[in-house]
Amino acid sequence: MAYDLYDPTGYIAGPPHDVFARLRREEPVVWQDMPGEPGYWAVLRHADVVQVAREAVLFSAATGGVVLEDLPPESLAMMQDMLLAMDPPRHLAYRRNVSPEFAPRVMARLEGRIREICQTILADAGDRELDFVHDVCAKLPSQVVGELMGIPVEDWPKIHHWSEMNSGGQDPDIAAGYAADAAMSATVEMAMYAIELAGRRRSEPAEDLTTLVINSEVDGEAMTDIQFGSFFVQLVTAGNDTTRTMLSSGLLALLEHPAQLAELRADPSLIPGAVEEILRYVNPLHYFRRTATADTELGGAQIKAGDKVAMIYTSANRDETVFVRPDEFDIHRDPNPHLSFGTGEHFCLGIHLARLEGRVFFEELLNHFPTIELTGTPKRQRSNLNNALKELPVKLITGSR
Repeated sequence: MAYDLYDPTGYIAGPPHDVFARLRREEPVVWQDMPGEPGYWAVLRHADVVQVAREAVLFSAATGGVVLEDLPPESLAMMQDMLLAMDPPRHLAYRRNVSPEFAPRVMARLEGRIREICQTILADAGDRELDFVHDVCAKLPSQVVGELMGIPVEDWPKIHHWSEMNSGGQDPDIAAGYAADAAMSATVEMAMYAIELAGRRRSEPAEDLTTLVINSEVDGEAMTDIQFGSFFVQLVTAGNDTTRTMLSSGLLALLEHPAQLAELRADPSLIPGAVEEILRYVNPLHYFRRTATADTELGGAQIKAGDKVAMIYTSANRDETVFVRPDEFDIHRDPNPHLSFGTGEHFCLGIHLARLEGRVFFEELLNHFPTIELTGTPKRQRSNLNNALKELPVKLITGSR
């Protein structure tokens, strides 16, 4: 049975987990055609995804970028100035400047402020029907990232919109009103905004991540405003979209497993483990691309130099050779070596912030609302990249029922 793993429409009803499971057994590194350009190797097993991620020279992030589509030269050049699309040694040189600001002890200082933001958002969300994705979940990362980067409050909605466009351009509802290349249009607009912000910070420094980054040096040279624009796009997009997806998809998973939701209410100390299981079970991103720089063999497939290779996290996170009962949601799962934060050279810079936001958000959500009701049918994004909900209609009820 053939299955089109590329077609974004095939993900609207949910990831094709049954197809992934069959292919992991029968053809774990499988060729997939693409319309109008060369296809790619879909890497479906946990061990093979780890191998690709850890061999950052053989499987390059920079050569062709990290999305499946071959980008125009100017777009690829912009992506190559993002951390997620840099190869060693350049990646480590850039990352070294900002990684101390994302260390666990630094992120821990943000807990009080993140809790305040959660409380403010939730105080305005009770006892009415709303879209949990945008009316609640989108607001937390927008404010956290906005404060970290020193983005003016009045610009937060604009930044969030561009972030959503960057990863949601395959969905006509999200891309409405934009050009055919919606994601790139949003990327360029956000980068231009960042360049203007960098210019202001050079003349008016502040206690924010923007000031720190533009004053850092890599190999003895200061980061240019154009390089900062690309850096800003990645950091802000990742900080917004993946966190929004984690929170909204996480609530839906809990509503679908009410006994485990009740356990979390009874024992909030279980929430960190629940966040990890949410990240495994409904990982925010389906894949990232690499490009082979030499002929090699992987999972029985003969890969040629120049071939595209896609690490399919959505499949790897349910590999039955790694996870017991992989299709079951289990907040007690331990160990839980999911790959939603990646591994190796490009292990997620914001892992500690994401975990902190997830823990604090669910602590406050369950504390504020004794009852949470699904009031309509959730709708998923049309995307082969973003494993996200675009609508989650709920009612958050403050009184006991």
